[in-house]
Amino acid sequence: MTVALMWEARAVPGRGADLLAWTEERVRELPERPLRRETFRAPQDRVLVITWWDAPYDADLPELPEPDGELTSRPVHRWRFESLG
Repeated sequence: MTVALMWEARAVPGRGADLLAWTEERVRELPERPLRRETFRAPQDRVLVITWWDAPYDADLPELPEPDGELTSRPVHRWRFESLG
């Protein structure tokens, strides 16, 4: 089974580049490598990271942590999905 983990955060206004750099550094620190990873950015200084894993839906998988409160304007949003294809 393939599981996708989504992690999305919104930076404090004007700190989108800092959040993106923080995210890239944390991805490199994950204790395991996902099958695939993509990072996206969007207006309003938002960053989205999707990682794909070969694992059961409820597996204990490494996830990105919560950034420092001074970097984000709200808590991180996280979702977990299983592939149907």
